[in-house]
Order: sequence, then C-alpha cells, then structure tokens
Amino acid sequence: MKKISLLLILFSTLVFSQNDDKVQITEALNNWHKAAGEADFEAYFGLMTEDAIFIGTDATENWQRDEFMSFSKPYFDKGKAWNFTAIERNIYVSDTSNIAWFDELLDTQMKICRGSGVVKKVDGQWKVGHYVLSIAVPNELVDQLVELKKEKDDLLMKELKMQK
Repeated sequence: MKKISLLLILFSTLVFSQNDDKVQITEALNNWHKAAGEADFEAYFGLMTEDAIFIGTDATENWQRDEFMSFSKPYFDKGKAWNFTAIERNIYVSDTSNIAWFDELLDTQMKICRGSGVVKKVDGQWKVGHYVLSIAVPNELVDQLVELKKEKDDLLMKELKMQK
C-alpha cells in the first residue's frame, strides 16, 4: 500500500510539473510573439537562447540568432516587425522538464501559418531555441503554388547543388 501511495504521489508530481511547464511555455511563446507585434527588440530576442535558430518561410532563411537580430533590427526600429497570434498550440515536455517541443497554427499577415520549434529552460526561464515558420497551403492549391515558385526554386536548387 505504501508503494502504491508513493507511486501516486510521484505520478501526480510529474503531471503537475508538466502542466506547470506547459503554462510557462505558453506564456513565453505568447510573450515572444507579442514582443514582435509590439516591435520590442530586446524582449523578443531576450526570449531566445543565445544559440537559437530561426527558419523562415523563404528557402534562404536559416538564421543563427545573431544574424536574425541583424536582419530584423530595421523592422523593429521602424516600429513594425510581424504580428503572429497562436490559434492552436500543442506542447510536449521532456521527462527531464528542461526541453520541450511544440507546434502551433498562427494568425498572421500571411494568413494561417504553422510554427514549430524547441524551447529550452535556461536559468528557470523557457526560451526559444529553434523555430520553423511555414505558410500553410491548402492541398488543392499546391499545384498553383508550385507553378508560382518554380522558376525561383529551380535557380536556388541549381545554386545549392553547385555549392556541394
């Protein structure tokens, strides 16, 4: 009986801990998106790890944090970065509760986008370590989209293959 009670306590602690982590992660991600919407450069990049990666919607956008900061600074300085609001989010916390991964659907100026990424707990605070943004394309529109981007993609693929 004591073993069952101990197992129930341990299980409850784990569940409550993960739920608390999910609440904190949700708050961190919402604040991260809000900081961009308010063009708050310090808050936005303060919610990213120092080794963070941001992968944007363009095939050439694979930014290390410092590169992304340099690219983004003019937008933030003009008082208009980007405005993303999560409309759906799934969060998965590791057993060690120091890393989690997530996916989210976003309401953006590009209409519905998908974000996914990894957050890490750094000094007790959840921060974005890796983020991938993609434009959600309805399946029935994929052929039209491929046709629109064909020429540019062909040039980029040729360039990338030559770099190998």
